[in-house]
Amino acid sequence: MTFGLAFLAAIGSGLMAGLFFIFSVTIMSALGKLPVPAGIAAMQSINTTILNPLFLAAFMGTALVCVIIAVIAMLDWAGPASGWLVTGALLYVAGTFLVTIIFNVPMNDALAAATPDSSEAASLWTRYLAVWTGWNHVRTVTSTAALGSFIMALRHL
Repeated sequence: MTFGLAFLAAIGSGLMAGLFFIFSVTIMSALGKLPVPAGIAAMQSINTTILNPLFLAAFMGTALVCVIIAVIAMLDWAGPASGWLVTGALLYVAGTFLVTIIFNVPMNDALAAATPDSSEAASLWTRYLAVWTGWNHVRTVTSTAALGSFIMALRHL
C-alpha cells in the first residue's frame, strides 16, 4: 500500500512541478510582455480554466495522499523510506499546497476582481507579475523536491 501511495504522490508532485515550471519559465514572462489589459485578461482566463476536475484531482488529491503517507511513515518511523516519505509529504503540503492557498489564490482572487483596462489594475498587474511569480518559483522548487523525495522513497520500498 505504501508503495502505491508513494508512486501516486510522485506522479502528482511531478505533474504539479511541470505545471508550475512552465509558468515560471515561460507563461508569466509571456503575459508580462503583453499590453496590461491583455495580460490581465489572459491570466484571468487561465485562472478560471485551470479550476477543472483533472487539475483539482491532481493538486488536491496529491495533498491528501501526502497527508496519508506522512501519517503512515511516522507510524513506521524505523522503515527505510520513512524519512524520504515524510520529507516529500511536507515539501508538497507546505511548499506547494499551502503556498498556493495562502499566497497565490488570494492574488488570483484580487486579479479576478480587477477591470483589466483600469489604472488600478495596471498597478495590481505589476505587483502580481513579481509576487505571484516569486511564490510560483517556490511551488516549482518544492514540488520538484517532493518528487525527488518520493523517488528516493520508492528506491527503499
